[in-house]
Amino acid sequence: MRFLAALGLILAVLLAGCGTRGDVSTKAASRPRATTTPPAASADAAHASAARVARAWSRALNHGDNDRAADLFAPGARVEQGGVVLVLRTHADARSWNEALPCSGRIVRIEVRADTATAEFVLGDRSTSPCDGPGRHATAEFRVRRGKIVLWKQLPDAVQPPALAI
Repeated sequence: MRFLAALGLILAVLLAGCGTRGDVSTKAASRPRATTTPPAASADAAHASAARVARAWSRALNHGDNDRAADLFAPGARVEQGGVVLVLRTHADARSWNEALPCSGRIVRIEVRADTATAEFVLGDRSTSPCDGPGRHATAEFRVRRGKIVLWKQLPDAVQPPALAI
């Protein structure tokens, strides 16, 4: 539990300095379907699933619903942040990790490729904690399989837009 709390603090520092990435893209070329065998999941379905799961996680986190956020992680999901890798072996691990996040995140841009959604967030306060970087941008990658997050990876900082001086 202490490790998860410490990781949450590391996350707070790392998320406060995250940047932007990429353009919005949710279209994919459709695959031809065989008529003699059941069709495999289309690329469009994979795109929709990855984006849908990333948005559902953001909504749950923003509403303080750590159980719902944890439900979206597969057992054994990996979290990668700033060189630290954490394996969320159980629902309780995933709940603790989500609970330790100090900021909410409103998705402002999302790019999807195959089973991976890359989402850019604008950070804000949570109902349970003040955010240490409100208004800052953070980017995370969500690899989704069978509707569950198997990898949540914080992407490195990009150049932040300059602050406006008033």
